[in-house]
Amino acid sequence: QVQLVESGGGLVQAGGSLRLSCAASGRTVGSYIMGWFRQAPGKEREFVASISRSGGSTDYADSVKGRFTISRENAKNTVYLQMNSLKPEDTAVYYCTADASASVLSTRRNGYDYWGQGTQVTVSS
Repeated sequence: QVQLVESGGGLVQAGGSLRLSCAASGRTVGSYIMGWFRQAPGKEREFVASISRSGGSTDYADSVKGRFTISRENAKNTVYLQMNSLKPEDTAVYYCTADASASVLSTRRNGYDYWGQGTQVTVSS
């Protein structure tokens, strides 16, 4: 098993940037495909980005493509989400997640096995 803890959320003005971190413990993060999802009030949890075990492959939701970058440092057991050009519609709780068994990147929520508690990102207009 792996435990995931997100950090780096906060309040930022539109156009600003934040970097979220996801620290893993219990098992090396290199064993997992990693992802970020988000959930805004009253909405379903949605896919944001994912990254392969080696970091060589990434995938993004269309709504964040070109603005967000997912990366990982397996030696530090940490995954990041760099968010630039933030918009008010990016406001949500952001969740880090890990997939133990898949061999390809997935955008499906139920494809992931482990979840963090989430970190709030609020973008003001």
